Amino acid sequence: MNTLRKAATGSPLVALIGAFALAVGHQYLFYGHVPGVSFPLFVILLYIYLFHDWRARLGEITGIGWFLAAVILLLSLTFALFHNPVFRALNLLVVPALVFVHLAYVRGANRVAWWDYRIVGEAWRHLVPQSLRHVPTIFRLMKIALFRKLGANRKATANKVAIGLVAAAPLLVIVVALLASADGAFNRVLNGIPEWGSRIFIGEGLARGIWIIGLGVLFFGYFRGFAKPRRIRSNVFVQEDAPIGGARIAKAGIDPVILATVLVSVNAVYLLFVAVQFGYLFGAWDGQLPDGTTYAEYARRGFTELVAVTAINFVLLMTALVYGGQLKRFIAALLYILTLSSGVMLFSAYIRLAMYEEAYGYTYIRFLVHAFMIYLAILLLIAALRIRMPVIPMAKCYVVLSLAAYVVINYVGMDRIIAEQNIDRFEETGRIDRPYLSGLAPEAIPRLVRFSKDNKDEEMIGLLDNRRADLALEDRDWRSFNVSVISAEKALNELYEH
Repeated sequence: MNTLRKAATGSPLVALIGAFALAVGHQYLFYGHVPGVSFPLFVILLYIYLFHDWRARLGEITGIGWFLAAVILLLSLTFALFHNPVFRALNLLVVPALVFVHLAYVRGANRVAWWDYRIVGEAWRHLVPQSLRHVPTIFRLMKIALFRKLGANRKATANKVAIGLVAAAPLLVIVVALLASADGAFNRVLNGIPEWGSRIFIGEGLARGIWIIGLGVLFFGYFRGFAKPRRIRSNVFVQEDAPIGGARIAKAGIDPVILATVLVSVNAVYLLFVAVQFGYLFGAWDGQLPDGTTYAEYARRGFTELVAVTAINFVLLMTALVYGGQLKRFIAALLYILTLSSGVMLFSAYIRLAMYEEAYGYTYIRFLVHAFMIYLAILLLIAALRIRMPVIPMAKCYVVLSLAAYVVINYVGMDRIIAEQNIDRFEETGRIDRPYLSGLAPEAIPRLVRFSKDNKDEEMIGLLDNRRADLALEDRDWRSFNVSVISAEKALNELYEH
């Protein structure tokens, strides 16, 4: 089957002009400004440019192609909606990476399945080798654009003008020097030119010019890598409906006896651990703890180890499902036991973390670990279903689930939830970490303002006053517009107006 995708046709000169127009837009949106609403706006402009020659073929984009586009757009919008520093830093890396993979899947020279890991290699080939080979095209196009309409006489005239300018240069130097000596005012004007020129050309203007030229070349090369790729038949093609293990390549299997021995060994230990855990797992909330162990020690002890063991079990489970071949009933039963044991361990770790948070409060790390455990539990559930129903496309499910989970964690409002949970804990225990909460992202500030008003908390009010001073330093240009920052400022202004 043909592994090459038909290239679109389009004017390379139009593409070159569009690339530099996009580069101008990029420097206007981002030079000297913090990303805000400018980020999703640029992503939209980038896609318009990269698909301007593909308008008639948009119907070829599959459902997963539109899903990836939606993920990219939603993650881009977080720069305008939220202001969490962790996710902003991550998304500066994640969004471009997803764009490269998405373009490689939809427009790549080779047809590669979206769930196959080799799509990353295809994205890299378009990003670097395919792009660089089109850099010389820019100079060819510029030469054609400048001289194709000139006849022989006009070309000769242009050459004579150039010769005249070269000949006039030394004469101008002598004349200017004489005039500067003859008139002081003219001399002052000439002396001011270098300073004026340095402000215009050596400063911001030069930086913007380099920015535009560099990005214009990159955008054009990247686009032409899709519009006119190097036609080399690749062996990375994988059918969309291929088995979940990847391409139709014979995989080395694991001997059933070896696999069964490994599973029996680890399951024996896990069953003993689970039996011991059940005694404390459901009694810890009522004070039934191991001898000599305090509430906080039990909550903290072994949490990391439990999550690590669960992750190891997940890898073992994936190995058995992918390389175990047709699962015998006995091995399938062992995998069910492994999955169940992993679920109990994960639940134990979840309970311990919840107890620890109850004792010491809620933070970024603890919230993200909770989210990771929920994510891992869903992966285990899919794996358990895969044991029963081999037709389940596990790789596809995991890719879609991972992308959806990352979007959800971006939009769930982590800072606001952390603030609310800590305030609820304060109402029950009277303990709260005010400096930590006041340092949360702007999304949490409206809730902290309500807390300060309701409790007339002078310490929190003072800390929030410092945050108001910090927010006053934020970029106010429309390109850096952020909904969370505006909402936080509004809440703080209402607090200090009363």
